[in-house]
Amino acid sequence: MAEDSGYVAVLVIELHFPDAGSLKAKRKDLQSIRSQLHGRFGAAVSETDHQDLWQRSTLVATLTSGALSRLGEVAAHVEDWLHARCPDGVSVRRIIASVADLAELDPDPLASSIAPGGERSRTTHGRNH
Repeated sequence: MAEDSGYVAVLVIELHFPDAGSLKAKRKDLQSIRSQLHGRFGAAVSETDHQDLWQRSTLVATLTSGALSRLGEVAAHVEDWLHARCPDGVSVRRIIASVADLAELDPDPLASSIAPGGERSRTTHGRNH
């Protein structure tokens, strides 16, 4: 696989739940949104902020694709779906990077992999450590 043959989109999603009267109500809505983002779009989703507030939440969703144009289309569909699902309060910040972009950010140039059994191995100049 060529180093620049993949792309990742990171969507930082700020949600407002004006009708939520409790954390339980917010979590119910949030779980539905997270499940649908994963099921409809294949996004990996994590709540990253405002877990203790009734009416706010920050999610980070990631999407991947081998084609930049396709990734942009799917990210736009996610944003459209979120705006339709949460018309009273959603904002989305989209960040897209190639694998090559991300590789440039890697402070550790050593290759790393997970071996069978879950053990992490590092390869340096063809030798496993």
